[in-house]
Amino acid sequence: MQFPYVSVDAGALRNNLAVVRRFAPVARVIAAVKANAYGHGLVHAARALAGADAFGVARVEEALSLRAAQISHPIVVLEGVFGAGQLDAAASHDLQLVVHSFEQIAMLEQYAGKHRFAVWLKVDTGMNRLGFRAEEFAAAHAQLARCAAVGTLRLLTHLACAENAGGLETKLQLDRFRALSGAARLERSIANSAGIIAWPDAHGEWVRPGLMLYGASPFDERSAQDLGLLPAMTFTTQVIAVRNVGAGEAIGYNGVWRAKRRTRIAVAAVGYGDGYPRCMHAGAPALINGREVSVVGRVSMDMTMLDATELPNVAVGDPVTLWGTGLPAERVATFADTIAYELFCRIAQRVRRVEKE
Repeated sequence: MQFPYVSVDAGALRNNLAVVRRFAPVARVIAAVKANAYGHGLVHAARALAGADAFGVARVEEALSLRAAQISHPIVVLEGVFGAGQLDAAASHDLQLVVHSFEQIAMLEQYAGKHRFAVWLKVDTGMNRLGFRAEEFAAAHAQLARCAAVGTLRLLTHLACAENAGGLETKLQLDRFRALSGAARLERSIANSAGIIAWPDAHGEWVRPGLMLYGASPFDERSAQDLGLLPAMTFTTQVIAVRNVGAGEAIGYNGVWRAKRRTRIAVAAVGYGDGYPRCMHAGAPALINGREVSVVGRVSMDMTMLDATELPNVAVGDPVTLWGTGLPAERVATFADTIAYELFCRIAQRVRRVEKE
């Protein structure tokens, strides 16, 4: 077995989609598989999530990879298109397009082909990233409604703070969206993972789960296990050396950590060259043979040191779990001042992937 590697469990992905269905039993599901399915493998994840009603990608190229793999589901391109070539590709492969600017509307108005696009008009209700502002909505809606290239028109917005259950920001966003969308009487998509769980009135006709499909919780105070989610990715390596250091000795580059006692160090074959963050703080958890140990010293390109003093039988070849089954990625992420999304997405190309059905 080549180390390190990530295993991606299709059964966990299917379980997590079922959890989405339980939280939003009436809504249809656009499964977010953008960014290589959050690092889980685009095609493998899409096949595992075949029970979804559609897939969401960020860019046309991602959608084309799905089509090349014979994935026939509706695919929504969440950033839309940015040129005539991309628009032609979207037409050829029957891609649904998010439209968030008047430039994109003009592109559709100039389209001379026979294809009729399913279009999602994106409304900016408070994220201030993409989408038409409230004062632009009527004009954008009117232009798309009379555009010959548009076959189906739907509405979409994105929640900025949905993980703050009961928060004022999301209430205001929902109020703004209702005020704009009420008269339009179009199908709507609002809720991301946090919105699906914490904001039932944000479900609309379509929900767009991402993080929860991969088995992580979007909330600080609610664990994935409590929500019924299973980790789809487990990041594993092995111990390649065991050594003892004396009290006061420094470990790793720049001597940023010194042993306060005689310490047994297990050297794990993983580093920032594999996507394990260099900024991981001392004390970050890992598992050796299922027992928790802590990162010490600075993560290097290919190796990470672990304090295995409490494991007297630790040996070369022992398996090390960086996150996944038994160790939630969202817990590990806090030690790198980041979120589980980034841990998943930063896995390096040289890390082998094992697909479990």
